[in-house]
Amino acid sequence: MAVNNERAGSTPLIERRSIDYIPEAERHGRLFSQFTLWMGANLQITAIVTGALAVVLGGDVFWSLIGLLIGQLIGGGVMALHAAQGPKLGLPQMISSRVQFGVYGAAIPIVLVCLMYLGFTATGTVLSGQALGQLFGVSDSVGILIFASVIVLVTVLGYRVIHWIGRVASVIGVIAFVFLFWRLMSQTDVGALLQIRHFSWSSFLLAVSLAASWQIAFGPYVADYSRYLPSNTSSMKTFFAAGAGSVIGAQVAMVLGVFAAASANGQFAGHEVAYIVGLGGAGTTAALLYFSIAFGKVTISTLNSYGSFMCIATIISGFRGHLQVSRLQRLVFVLFIVGAATLIALLGQHSFLGAFKSFILFLLAFFTPWSAINLVDYYCITRERYDVPALADPNGRYGRWNLLGIGVYVFGVLVQLPFISTKFYTGPLVAALGDVDISWIIGLVLPAAVYYVCAKKWHSAVPDRLILPAEQNSVEQSEIGGAGRAAAQA
Repeated sequence: MAVNNERAGSTPLIERRSIDYIPEAERHGRLFSQFTLWMGANLQITAIVTGALAVVLGGDVFWSLIGLLIGQLIGGGVMALHAAQGPKLGLPQMISSRVQFGVYGAAIPIVLVCLMYLGFTATGTVLSGQALGQLFGVSDSVGILIFASVIVLVTVLGYRVIHWIGRVASVIGVIAFVFLFWRLMSQTDVGALLQIRHFSWSSFLLAVSLAASWQIAFGPYVADYSRYLPSNTSSMKTFFAAGAGSVIGAQVAMVLGVFAAASANGQFAGHEVAYIVGLGGAGTTAALLYFSIAFGKVTISTLNSYGSFMCIATIISGFRGHLQVSRLQRLVFVLFIVGAATLIALLGQHSFLGAFKSFILFLLAFFTPWSAINLVDYYCITRERYDVPALADPNGRYGRWNLLGIGVYVFGVLVQLPFISTKFYTGPLVAALGDVDISWIIGLVLPAAVYYVCAKKWHSAVPDRLILPAEQNSVEQSEIGGAGRAAAQA
């Protein structure tokens, strides 16, 4: 532990790594930071609104809470399995997809994930802009611009600052949520709400789907924030640290959303931020709650922006070879990403955003099969035995295009289409299922089974062990740099 602290202390505030492998000498951090990061990322207003949908759309309070918990556990398990890959590989999540899709082929799901990040960042920016507008007495548009500026700063600073923000957000979130729950309990007869039970399979499955989809959406970038942990970090402990933080944080937020919506008498929808803050009171208390809402969104919006940066860099490096991203290039990438999300937020804050969010939820169908393929390959086929240097070589072990992975991925997307239910698109079998979207279940189970069977028979040669980049060069460069500094000082 002392070694980890020493490494962390010597790590620069501004992250210099991007999608490249993290050498062992630069590994640092503690498992607890995984818990606090993902708890802070989930104790926020969008999770409250997501949980509230289970009741707003007709669900029973008691069974909605049960359904949400089941969904959290299923989706959180998938998310945490991705998190456990980070310390072992020392790589961002999406670059490891080159094993299953090829160095060029991995760009297919990554482009769609970038669009999802863009949409989630835009929707979160709108809610944060509302909170900052109320806090500073300015328009929502000015609040959006203030929030976007903060996101650019934190994303450029990178890994260490993001984890620090996560720890602070988790503390602020816990305090705010405890206070809001206390206020809600003092104003509402929660016991009476729990006693009104009308079970419906469609409403129950909707609650499960809301929570599971929420958790699975973290899959494409969760390993980005565990990749700096020492390589000997227990996979099981990483799984539980990231998974527990995400599941507990999301469930607490969604439970608050369920109770708030159930007691709102129709006043919740369309006035989410104002209603939640109104539970706490007015004046200074309201100002502090607006601040906590905006600060809570900083964590998850930064994760989305950072993940977008990683995805864009991964796509470019796949076609250009190994890519070293300078700090100036990182700033340009981040400004482009956050700028695009901010523009969408400004244009869609009044009308367009609802349709755009439906489009983003539709995009979830495109990376659920990616998640299934990636996890089956890592845990069941290759069993953690990746050739990391070959991930940057189109002529290497994994090739340019992996037709097996791409074929199963396309199958996984198509097989979901009859079961998708969004405003953007609704499949033909949705009505028969009570208007419940179970596409995420289909998108996880069927591609996983098909890929397992096919990969067992036709998978390319798997290394005998995990092959990592030689770290001798980085050690030598460090020693040369130290000798040079000593000579200069002499």
